Amino acid sequence: MNSGTGPASRHPVLVVGAGPAGLSAALALRAAGLPAVVLDKRVQDTVRPGSRAAYLHGASLRELELVSPGLGHEIAGRGLMWSTKRSFWAGREIYARTYPPLHREGLPPFTSLPQVQTEDLMATACEKQGVEFHWGVEVASAHSGPDGVRLVDSSGKEWQAEYVIAADGSRSPLRSAIGSPLEGPRSRNTFVVVDLDDDPAHPLPIERVFHYHHPGAGGRNVLIVPFAGGWRVDLNLLVNDDPEQYISPEGLRRWIPRVMPESYGERVRWVSTYRFAQQVAATFTDTHRRVLLTGEASHLFAPFGARGMNSSIPDAVRAVRAVGAALSAQGPAEAQAEIVRFADERKEAAVYNRACASAALEHMLAERRSVRLRRRAAAAVASAGLKAGAWLDAAPYGPKLVQRGAARTSY
Repeated sequence: MNSGTGPASRHPVLVVGAGPAGLSAALALRAAGLPAVVLDKRVQDTVRPGSRAAYLHGASLRELELVSPGLGHEIAGRGLMWSTKRSFWAGREIYARTYPPLHREGLPPFTSLPQVQTEDLMATACEKQGVEFHWGVEVASAHSGPDGVRLVDSSGKEWQAEYVIAADGSRSPLRSAIGSPLEGPRSRNTFVVVDLDDDPAHPLPIERVFHYHHPGAGGRNVLIVPFAGGWRVDLNLLVNDDPEQYISPEGLRRWIPRVMPESYGERVRWVSTYRFAQQVAATFTDTHRRVLLTGEASHLFAPFGARGMNSSIPDAVRAVRAVGAALSAQGPAEAQAEIVRFADERKEAAVYNRACASAALEHMLAERRSVRLRRRAAAAVASAGLKAGAWLDAAPYGPKLVQRGAARTSY
């Protein structure tokens, strides 16, 4: 690991940010035979709380396996996969399905592992592949031009590169520098997200459970999802709820035992609140086609369907592919065309993902009368009609991911 000091030099590519998108970009660069230099404002080994993006699609595992052989399998092996999912309406089970065990080689359809552990495994793979990290480097300003990008960090040190892959998060200084605002709404409702440690004395079935109008939560929606080492509980507050009443120690001890076994009220590991953004950057590159936005620097989604990190990984891989093609292009026009192609494809994917997450969010909040009526009608016949129950079980996660060709990748 390097400290980030020393004379300025010009790099073919710089990656800004060492989250899932940045680490994916670094691995893809090394897989392509390019040097990978990553700048991150955090101090090395910073403790990151919470499970955050704890669900990896099989497509993401396959992407990581391609850029770092063995990594997808290692992440899958550390994670957890459940075979049963259930949904309830006001305490009455309306749908349940258990899938048969997998008896095949290869990567699973998904795995559930706290994001910090996924990142640690990715960072270890980066170190093995010779990725150069510079910690404690916060980009203060950025300027792109026809010949490349110049960054200046908070210490005054200058960094130069032919191309920069921006993976610097939702408050991205690079996105601000290229004048590409996030566009889209935020949810009116607040969501409480709680991580709970497993209780070995009171083990629970490894199942994903969704409750419409949970009677123990005052009729609020509750999602309960297992991950390796614990449980995630999402509580959908009403518009006029005071979040503090639900995240204070007293509040947690009051409502957690009403939706989980009583002992779990004392096993809170992390709690946070969100008003979910549904936002996509105006453009994924600058006018000179030298900066490429990826991950949360380019899009923010409600978590239903787990589209955030699972679209950030292909963002990064595609960005590296575009940069590699641009570096070997025959001239500026060809190089710029590669970057534009990346920007157009990934924005289209982001807009699609936002639409999917928006559909799930609309279903969850049921602010329109037509949505409320449809949900109630489905719940009324769910016990007699498998399709109605299956729809109620699936709708909170948005449309299924489908392949739409290279230009319309949905994840």
